[in-house]
Amino acid sequence: MKVRGIRGATTVSADTSEDIFTATKELIEEIIRLNDIEVDDVASVLLTLTPDLSAAFPARAVRSLPGWQWVPLMCAQEIGVPDALPRSIRVLLHVNTDKKQEELVHAYLGEAVQLRPDLAKD
Repeated sequence: MKVRGIRGATTVSADTSEDIFTATKELIEEIIRLNDIEVDDVASVLLTLTPDLSAAFPARAVRSLPGWQWVPLMCAQEIGVPDALPRSIRVLLHVNTDKKQEELVHAYLGEAVQLRPDLAKD
């Protein structure tokens, strides 16, 4: 079994605690669904927000999922690259799995589809 990374991103319409919570939860649930992830297989999760988002920690949404309160979570701010996609939340899950890299399904929701159109699913 190896530790693999699963990526995802989403956007919010406003810098509110509710929007950040809802969008983060939707993103994590989609990654779980797409990859059939069991919480016990998750080593850690890194969550980032663009500098224009500061109303809430996205980790709060992840901890709200059953069993996820024990998963190590870290929030950080993305670097402020000019012309980068605004109001973005990104995630990197480190998962113990027997799947190959190409078998993992990354999730890009909302306007974040433009970040990786090659990986975004219909």
